[in-house]
Amino acid sequence: MLKPLLLSPLSLDTEGKAHALQNDSDCGLWISGAPDGSSKVSVSYTGCYVFEWDGNYLMLVGLEGTDAAGQKVIHKEKLLRCPVDLPVTAHCTSEGQFSIAISRDVTLPPVILDSVQLASGHSTGCVPVVKNNAFVVYQFPLSACGTTFQVTGDQAIYENELVASRDVKTGSLGSVTRDSTFRLHVRCSYSITGSFIPLSVQVFTLPPLPAVSQPGPLSLELRVASDGSYTSYYTDSDYPVVKTLRDPVYAEVKILQRTDPELVLILHHCWATPSINPQQKLQWPVLVDGCPYAGDNYQTQLVPLSLGSGLLFPSHYQRFTLYTFTFVDSTSQEMLSGLGVKGVLSIFRTVPPMSPAKAL
Repeated sequence: MLKPLLLSPLSLDTEGKAHALQNDSDCGLWISGAPDGSSKVSVSYTGCYVFEWDGNYLMLVGLEGTDAAGQKVIHKEKLLRCPVDLPVTAHCTSEGQFSIAISRDVTLPPVILDSVQLASGHSTGCVPVVKNNAFVVYQFPLSACGTTFQVTGDQAIYENELVASRDVKTGSLGSVTRDSTFRLHVRCSYSITGSFIPLSVQVFTLPPLPAVSQPGPLSLELRVASDGSYTSYYTDSDYPVVKTLRDPVYAEVKILQRTDPELVLILHHCWATPSINPQQKLQWPVLVDGCPYAGDNYQTQLVPLSLGSGLLFPSHYQRFTLYTFTFVDSTSQEMLSGLGVKGVLSIFRTVPPMSPAKAL
């Protein structure tokens, strides 16, 4: 007859001494019995009997018995291993229970473990059985805590979800959150032919967020409106447009052939030249780092756009008003001849280069 399970952290005990299995919350060890007489052990990653090595959490367990001479011997040893970077582990027991462990690192930024809860089950027994600053463990019967059930072929399928609430800060002009969105779906499949035994467990997390930006072609169009309402625009046949110095020019830049509502146009630099060559050395800034050029006594005015603007995708547009001027020679102060004499005829703009960004 074998005696109860023994725990032996041989890598930590220089004497190779085994430690009797018993509840010890200070060491992160909890024991519960099962109807069939077996014991279930829950151990904290930061507990006394767990050590980290080569990217894994390790724990050595064994069964102790007696030999023919009556001496205590360990009949069987097993090294339990769990990857350090495994954010979720789930297990379906033969006794018909879910066992789900969730690391704080399941999301980026880390999920607030105190906010994790079963989506539908809030009754007694639907709370964590283990919780610390590194992970949380839920353990509950398949028939409880909002678990759904269906039969597919010769399989009984049980499913449940865990979610986390987010801390939302609300101000006078809007609301923000710095918490990740967390939703975890767990599915256990059991055989309904013969013995009711677990067949598989599946864990589904939210798909990663799309990249903040990604490389790709982007077509833009620059137009000049005939007035500040931006309801009509000059066409090619209207040019050249005659403007008096200091007259407003109502400019608009928009993204073409895109329907992604999450796409936002940000103008990085805009400038004017006295010719159609955007690289001409003689330039006058219109926007610098997305803001009106501070060195101009007639600063460019940004025109805000909102959902009430009537545009299908307001974030695909940037509008601004500038005031006509003429280029002059920096030495003689005389007006330069050419396309720019009567005003701003060529305006050039750049957008920040789009580069891949990591999803959180």
